[in-house]
Amino acid sequence: MRGPVAWLSRLSARRAISRPAPLPVVAVGSLSTGGTGKTPTVIALAQRLAGQGREVHVVTRGDGAAVRINEREHRAEEVGDEPLLIAAFSPTWTALDALEGINAAKAAGAEVVVLDGGVPDGTVSATLNILVEDAVRGFGNGRVRPFGPLKTSLQQGLTHADLLISIGPKQAQERFAASVETGIAQSFGRLVPLQTGMTWSGMRVYAFAGIGVPERFFATLHDAGAEIVARHALTDHQELTAALMTRMEREAWALGAQMVTTEKDAVRLPTDMRRKVLVLPVRMELDDWAPVDAQLLSLFDPA
Repeated sequence: MRGPVAWLSRLSARRAISRPAPLPVVAVGSLSTGGTGKTPTVIALAQRLAGQGREVHVVTRGDGAAVRINEREHRAEEVGDEPLLIAAFSPTWTALDALEGINAAKAAGAEVVVLDGGVPDGTVSATLNILVEDAVRGFGNGRVRPFGPLKTSLQQGLTHADLLISIGPKQAQERFAASVETGIAQSFGRLVPLQTGMTWSGMRVYAFAGIGVPERFFATLHDAGAEIVARHALTDHQELTAALMTRMEREAWALGAQMVTTEKDAVRLPTDMRRKVLVLPVRMELDDWAPVDAQLLSLFDPA
């Protein structure tokens, strides 16, 4: 059997083989392509579980066998910028096979895993499936790529989800909630600057970001009171080469501005630039954690 029918049959068979995980798994993914706020959500959930006294590890997709990330030794070009950032907050593993990473985490003492990126092709049984979406963009035109922003059909994606976390300002949240009936529980979140004692108000800044939605970072920096005199939206995960950094440093100096970037970009900075660039850290906060906490607690007490 060849052609599209054979391909669909193989895909259905692969998705039907769902391997059980040896411990509770919270899968965090998105139906939409591009930046949705998934990485800050993974960090927030891992910290929330740790605050509840749980030994939590994060497993994210890698290129080979399961490897535990050491944020002091590994580099972004080796393990990826997002896993390297997450590793600063929680024990983090990369693995091509999600179940291999989960088993490695359990062997290292984890009692719950946050699976960054969601369940690949449904090949691992997650205990709790969470979708993270950008409230501003919503589900776009509701069509699957390449004709729209969705990785899979909206109906299929929502069928396998237990909770939707939408991230964005209040008005965008209201529009998104009214645009589609999801049929699942929904929580509303936002990205807020971490209070570090840094005074951004009135600071002239040269902002650059290589994330899924750079405009979100620029808006957060503006809302913090910074005067953005130049902004550069790089491609997601763009390499911060010496030539690029030298050019931006010269431009910032000519404008009398301080270079500022995101936490994710900061882990890709050349070593000699790290003392020259300020970082605006953000954290994901929910309007109400109670519904999420209830689901997290049910991982260990299903009754």
